[in-house]
Amino acid sequence: MNSLSSQNQRVLSGMRPTGRLHLGHYHGVLKNWLKLQHEYECFFFVADWHALTTEYDNTGPIVESAMEMVIDWLAAGINPGSARLFIQSQVPEHAELHVLLSMMTPLGWLERVPTYKDQQEKLREKDLSTYGFLGYPLLQSADILIYRATQVPVGEDQVAHVELTREVARRFNHLYGREPDFADRAEQAVKKMGKKNARLYHDLRKRYQEQGDHEALATAQALLENQQNITLGDRERLFGYLEGAGKIILPEPQALLTPASKMPGLDGQKMSKSYGNTIGLREEPKEVEKKLRTMPTDPARVRRTDPGDPEKCPVWDLHKVYSGAETRQWVQEGCTTAGIGCLDCKQPVIDAVTSELAPIRERAKEFIDNPSLVRKILAEGREQARDEAKLTLEEVRRSMGLDYR
Repeated sequence: MNSLSSQNQRVLSGMRPTGRLHLGHYHGVLKNWLKLQHEYECFFFVADWHALTTEYDNTGPIVESAMEMVIDWLAAGINPGSARLFIQSQVPEHAELHVLLSMMTPLGWLERVPTYKDQQEKLREKDLSTYGFLGYPLLQSADILIYRATQVPVGEDQVAHVELTREVARRFNHLYGREPDFADRAEQAVKKMGKKNARLYHDLRKRYQEQGDHEALATAQALLENQQNITLGDRERLFGYLEGAGKIILPEPQALLTPASKMPGLDGQKMSKSYGNTIGLREEPKEVEKKLRTMPTDPARVRRTDPGDPEKCPVWDLHKVYSGAETRQWVQEGCTTAGIGCLDCKQPVIDAVTSELAPIRERAKEFIDNPSLVRKILAEGREQARDEAKLTLEEVRRSMGLDYR
């Protein structure tokens, strides 16, 4: 089944509530979100239930951390007019779909998710022998499928989670996508398209099913995408009818691979709070300058007159992120010949980082001073998200025979 053609392209992405964000988050996630919000219909959420899978014994900071994180989203430029922003636990439909999917998902599928054993190994000090931890990849699947998202931005280490979601959706559609009156309902939906489009749809469907004409399939899918007179349920039904299958209730999402974050920390390792090597998005310029000026450099360069090797200096990794070719050449020549000192080398990075953070810090003030505005944005996003989630659950319940109306 061609799930990507099942509706307009929709993106779903979330972050665990970790509190204030740093440059690693900005370059690794938020800059990508800023781009996606103008290209797709986006749903961005605070994954507070996912935080409980490993922090179930330390729930106190979750609410404050969530609010701080959303302030940073907004300050970075995520626009609630372009993307729906909400908190996972405030959309209970996620949990209901999770329960329903758990009834038909084989246990072995969860046990083989690579991150399951990897995280248990990394977090050996925690008791992770819980159902919540085993089932969190399926909760992720519910997060995605409840909005019928077609694209999920992930790094390579998370592709397996999207693949699990595809398998879950495929199994669900196989089990429950066979309506007794499927063909009749599909034909009724075709009529809603108007005579001209209905005739074209039937012709393209025949060409694909009888001749294997994939160009006709693609044309028919594009035709359905542009229909304004049919419901989402009818559109899913017609995609299945087009391909000779049942109704596509839960479209299979695709992984939208994002480049790995190239934002190094102050010590040359990956920027992470656990390493204590971060620069926060709202840090004051003086603190940013202090952190960058005290960064370690090439240990072999003891004196100002000693030549250095940029490849052995953490500051050079920051130049790769922030400096243009001309500045990088100046650093290479100046460092290797001792023509410039380490503080000279750091200054362009200091200027670039403080310049990047200035508008973020300025925008953050509006939301810090007006927390009710943040709550209003999240409340509106919650209602928009719930509207979409309820539509999916209506289809899911009906297909599973749980429609008691």
